[in-house]
Amino acid sequence: MLPAAHRLTSGRTFRSVIRDGRRAGSRTLVVHLATDDGPREARVGMVVSRAVGNSVVRHRVQRRLRHLVREHLASLPDFTVLVVRATPAAGTASSRELGTDLGRCLQRVMS
Repeated sequence: MLPAAHRLTSGRTFRSVIRDGRRAGSRTLVVHLATDDGPREARVGMVVSRAVGNSVVRHRVQRRLRHLVREHLASLPDFTVLVVRATPAAGTASSRELGTDLGRCLQRVMS
């Protein structure tokens, strides 16, 4: 579970980050990153649509992504907002593949 201070819950912020933020993609994920004048802590939101699979698969992907994103929270600059969107391939990907793709996408979007 992500700490409450790091959770992105505003639909308006989700849309603005996806529309205006920097983007990097892979086979399993698309990562959107933007700066925000909100709280100082980096905030993270996830989008796992029905295209990924049934509810069991979607929740599994979301749990894996939450766990993987927690490891990267310290490396995110303050005032940033990160949205991680799972593609349909994420439903069959292993945790290792998701972690590799997440790390690679974060590196590309932050450089």
